[in-house]
Amino acid sequence: MNVPHERVRAQIQGILLAWGMAPDLAATTTDAMVETDLLGVDSHGISMLMTYEKRRNEGVLNLTIQPRIERRTACTAMVDGGTGLGHPVSCFAMNLAVDMAKAEGVGVVGVHNSNHFGAAGVYARIAARRGAIGLVTSATRGVAMVPTRGTAPVLGTNPLAFAAPTKRNLPFVLDMATTTTAAGKIKVYDLNERPLPPGWVLDGQGNPVTDSKRGAAIVFDEPEGGLSPLGGTGIMGSHKGYGLAMMVHILGGTLVGSSFSPIRNRTKAAGQPDDIGHFFMALNPNAFRAEGEFEDDLDAVIDELHATPAADPTKPVLVAGEPDEQERLNRLANGIPIPPALDTHIRAICSRSGAEYVLS
Repeated sequence: MNVPHERVRAQIQGILLAWGMAPDLAATTTDAMVETDLLGVDSHGISMLMTYEKRRNEGVLNLTIQPRIERRTACTAMVDGGTGLGHPVSCFAMNLAVDMAKAEGVGVVGVHNSNHFGAAGVYARIAARRGAIGLVTSATRGVAMVPTRGTAPVLGTNPLAFAAPTKRNLPFVLDMATTTTAAGKIKVYDLNERPLPPGWVLDGQGNPVTDSKRGAAIVFDEPEGGLSPLGGTGIMGSHKGYGLAMMVHILGGTLVGSSFSPIRNRTKAAGQPDDIGHFFMALNPNAFRAEGEFEDDLDAVIDELHATPAADPTKPVLVAGEPDEQERLNRLANGIPIPPALDTHIRAICSRSGAEYVLS
């Protein structure tokens, strides 16, 4: 069924409040999750509530602590996420980075002691809306990527997002996993009972798996096999995709002093927080160019790309971020798709939490 976004918003916020989340943190988290679903990133919106419930029940989520600045210079800051969901601290950190960029030309904010933050592109878009260039990376809790020449997962999907402002065109927004696909997308295919494209998931011998239920079991539950690195679909994987994932972890994990999933999973005690890290950078174009020149030039670049002859005249050339915005307009008008399996999960969460079920 397709559900109006206002109803999805009410459902998410109702569950978060029933779990005891602070109202202001719940509002920020709901905004980020609904925006994610509107952009068509079904793996990171309302479907994450099952995972968040599990983490809450395990005692590793604190839903009441506010983000806190631990140290700060004129253009850098370190923020403690308070072991809460990553959405509020990420909105706080990206806005803080933009504030510093407006004042100093650049702002860089690291976050540690956080949890899953949803879709990285949501936070990069904050910078672009405020006239800055934004870069976002994050470490992950899950261990899903099989490294080049390996058969067992070591790295996470380690997301990367980049956004840049324009005047006439939609902002340029790149939002990507460093695996061939995001782990959450395997969950979405499983919920919709759709076969996986060959090469997304590899078994313990490096063979492609197309059954989505089997693929979900490999990615989320089994010690061997996992997701292939970006650009690789076999046991050799992609050395560059693997290296890109490492770069993202260095910024979003090592630099900010957060955990590395394989080491944490071996050493942490029951109930100990995951300590996921994030990295946010904002650049003020006016520190490099006269005001408006950057946006004018980026518009000209995008215009040139749009003018490229299309292989299919009914499908004009698009630029990163535009398909997401087209889907956003579609879902604002026609609702957010909720597959039956997900609806069943949400009903069960409402029953367990005492939240009102409002999706239908």
